[in-house]
Amino acid sequence: MATPLSLRVFEAEARVYRRTWRGSVVSSFLNPVLYMAAMGVGLGALVDANMPGGIEGVSYLTFLAPGILVANAMQTGASEGAWKVMGGIHWAKTWQARLASPIGIEGLVLGHIFWSTARVVMVSVIFAAVIAAFQVAPLLESLLAIGPAVLVGAAMVSATTAFTVRLKEISGLPMYFRFVVLPMFLFSGAFFPISQLPNWLQPVALITPVYHGVELSRSIAIGGSPAVTWWVSIAYLLAWIVGFGLVCVRPLRKRLTP
Repeated sequence: MATPLSLRVFEAEARVYRRTWRGSVVSSFLNPVLYMAAMGVGLGALVDANMPGGIEGVSYLTFLAPGILVANAMQTGASEGAWKVMGGIHWAKTWQARLASPIGIEGLVLGHIFWSTARVVMVSVIFAAVIAAFQVAPLLESLLAIGPAVLVGAAMVSATTAFTVRLKEISGLPMYFRFVVLPMFLFSGAFFPISQLPNWLQPVALITPVYHGVELSRSIAIGGSPAVTWWVSIAYLLAWIVGFGLVCVRPLRKRLTP
């Protein structure tokens, strides 16, 4: 639940972003176009030629688009929970400066999650518009499909922030992205059904937030029922957001308060 103090953090981030948004707007539009063109249209033509029945009854482009929407939201959330937090604590030390105000640790964490989630929403809305432009799904369904993507992005903000606040050096972040974020991006159902994974790896994919978001977004965008009951997936993603958000508080209080 938002508090006035956490909204002050949100306001501060928004004021900074108002001056810096031009640096990210091109990539926000270009990335989804490149993903859809290269993976969906280019690679998709080869996949469809060898699988006339499609994947789960649809073309590869149609199968891929909701998955990439969620995977991109996941990467955005992870980046927001990594570099922004590392900079706020160790480089620019803006988080220590904010704690000189009445905001407090809880307000700082909550405001950070709110703002980072807003960034996920911005990126996802653009991605949904690109999906509609490629005629994968109508604009309304494409926009509705960003709901699960935003939950996944927020879950990764919380989880990555909980990891980053414990780091003393930046060297842990490249390892985190290499061994956690990248495998989650590739093997959680965005590019192919997890049934094609080895049997021992399928349960690992099932516990990732990306898998649950992909199933929900795909069912919204192109129809069908998700493999996991929708309310279970939503509850699971909310548990990630709240649980890891709470885990951030103690190490931050220990590190940033005298």
